[in-house]
Amino acid sequence: MSVRLHPGESQESLLRRFRKEVMKARILPEVRRKRWFTAPSELRRLQKQKAIRKARQAQRRRDRRNKL
Repeated sequence: MSVRLHPGESQESLLRRFRKEVMKARILPEVRRKRWFTAPSELRRLQKQKAIRKARQAQRRRDRRNKL
């Protein structure tokens, strides 16, 4: 990730722009995820939990739409 310093731009605003770009590129979650080894079984368990949460959320959305 890189950002160029615009003429007359302060270091603080450059740093702010850099942080925004990093957030937009979703680099930090990836780095945090790779910080420690996660066993394949643990990854499958986490993916299953995520899928369950997503399905419940979708079901609540459908229920809300049908209720109206």
